[in-house]
Amino acid sequence: MGSQVEALIRQMVTKGVETVASVSRAVSSGPAEHPFLSGIHAPMRAELEITDLPVTGTIPAALDGRYLRIGPNPVNPDPAGYHWFIGDGMVHGLRISQGRALWYKNRWIRSNAVAKALGKTPAPGPRHSFDTVNTNVVGIGARTFALVEAGSYPVELSDDLETQTYNAFDGSLSGSFTAHPHLDPLTGESHAICYEGNDPGVIRHVVVDRGGRVKRELPIPVRHGPMIHDCAITKRFVIILDLPVTFSMKAMLAGQRFPYRWNPDHQARVGLLPRDGGADDVIWCDVPAAYAFHVANAYDASDGTVILDLCVYDTMFAERQGGPDARSRGLERWTIDPATRAVTVRTIDAAPQDFPRPDERFFGQHYRYAYTMALPTEPEARFVGATKLYAHDLEAGTRQVHDFGVGRYPGEFVFVPKAPDAPEGEGWLVGLVIDLPSETTNLVILDAMDFEGEPVASVRLPHRVPPGFHGNWINAAP
Repeated sequence: MGSQVEALIRQMVTKGVETVASVSRAVSSGPAEHPFLSGIHAPMRAELEITDLPVTGTIPAALDGRYLRIGPNPVNPDPAGYHWFIGDGMVHGLRISQGRALWYKNRWIRSNAVAKALGKTPAPGPRHSFDTVNTNVVGIGARTFALVEAGSYPVELSDDLETQTYNAFDGSLSGSFTAHPHLDPLTGESHAICYEGNDPGVIRHVVVDRGGRVKRELPIPVRHGPMIHDCAITKRFVIILDLPVTFSMKAMLAGQRFPYRWNPDHQARVGLLPRDGGADDVIWCDVPAAYAFHVANAYDASDGTVILDLCVYDTMFAERQGGPDARSRGLERWTIDPATRAVTVRTIDAAPQDFPRPDERFFGQHYRYAYTMALPTEPEARFVGATKLYAHDLEAGTRQVHDFGVGRYPGEFVFVPKAPDAPEGEGWLVGLVIDLPSETTNLVILDAMDFEGEPVASVRLPHRVPPGFHGNWINAAP
């Protein structure tokens, strides 16, 4: 009964706060030209279907599947209180088979608000907290899901992107999910650290089995409502990033739709949760104040420590509103000692970068290669504005650079192995590159073993796909 009363009180408080926030937004005109609603970030205005796309080079015959990516694309952009992270979701997909680019489609996620604005029927299925989904597209249990953190249930997508259903993993998920579940290639389970936007005192470790059903949903107490965007796993632990970006009532009351801010009073720490342990078993290790959106990988070292590679910022959401506002300090290695709870920080590469991806077959295990997207040297460039990708050889301590050239801006690239049993790093890197001068986009395929060489193939889209967040290559069903 106590938990039901607490939930009711939270709902009442949330409704009252949202009323105040709505008034604040109404009296705030917002910027005349919002940096995340204009220029390279200007939203697409229509859903398209384009078939038989032109290809430069040769698409590898082994690539048979879909490249999917999602990002914010507001239907009715309103600069007042807008933040890049809360725009209506739009998924983009390209179907590749037999050396051809068969189709491209973009579809808004049919939340209640989007469906009303488009005059269409909302996607069916249960809602939870909110229903804007805009951050990642993944394959879980032989199905495809669009994801967001902090509130909404996942949205299941059909292979052709025409059918959408809000789906709490067939009713097995109780609370919110995450934007970044991680598949353990050794067990077939997907692990996630999830938080609720309206419950700042709890996060949850969620495990989804290989069939796509939740088998564990462990509550873990926290303070201040941390924004935990990503996590990591090793053979022994799930790694929790409890860092100083937390829920801000002040920001919400001011009418900001994204109510998370830098909180210097929140102790930064990393938690090592034994894979089958309880909340009391978490080994919490303090770290200097910093923030990380994304991890590259993690693994158990032979000396008993835990290695965690991630892209780090000194602060985040401390100054500006509307989107990321801090300069990346690069790719770092945090060595965590469970015995002493000490964390040693080493810079791998100080160049600004983010969106790290490994060869996912080695996630949670010792690995050699990581691929990242370069970021602008100054946050005024609004997070997108660098023309390079980086390939890191962590054993050799070297970095290669692929520069797409002036006016061409890559997003996150994902690694696709040439074969299920190919050696680590033997495969392709696939992602979207915006050609801003021509307002077009290319799906580019790079040979990971010839990273600095010319692309293997490039598929041209006759329009600009706005910078988005995350996506994946999903192989066609055998």
